[in-house]
This record gives sequence, C-alpha cells and structure tokens, in this order.
Amino acid sequence: MNIYVGNLSAEVTEQELEELFKKFGSAQNVKIIRDMFTGDSKGFGFVEMNDKEAALKAIEALNTKEIKGKKIIVNEARPKREGRGGSRGHKGGGQNRRRW
Repeated sequence: MNIYVGNLSAEVTEQELEELFKKFGSAQNVKIIRDMFTGDSKGFGFVEMNDKEAALKAIEALNTKEIKGKKIIVNEARPKREGRGGSRGHKGGGQNRRRW
C-alpha cells in the first residue's frame, strides 16, 4: 500500500520517516518530494508498505502525530490521475479565441 505523508517539517529526513513507519512493519520506497531546483522539501512524501494491515495500523497511529513541531497528515495515497498538470486535456490555450 502506498501511503501519503503530508505537512512534513522541512527538517524531516527520509531515514526518520522510515524509522517512524518501521514500528508497524517493513517500509520500502520512502520518498520525500523535493523541489527539483533547490532540493528543499515540498512538505510531503510517500511510504510504501507491502503489508496492508500494517499500513492501515500505521495510518491510524501516525495521522496527526506531531513530528518536529508539525502534525503530520497520513492517509492512503490516491493514484495519480491522468491529465494532471499541463493542459488538463484541452488543446491549446484558447482563452482569446472567438467562437463563430
């Protein structure tokens, strides 16, 4: 199960996140999302756990837990929707086009 972890303090590391989730089971692919130019944390990340029961226990126990001064948000990650970003399925800008 893929788990979303939000409202992360900029100081939280992937290792700390992994240790937090390891208390409930094996945590793989721990990833904090970072700005591609600065490398700064965007304040959220993902943790993958193979055992769904352990993942659900982790979500229940860790949601709203305070870590480094911030209450984290923990829930099941939603699958990435197609068409996110970019033009959202529209062709061209079209804002100033006349319709005859």
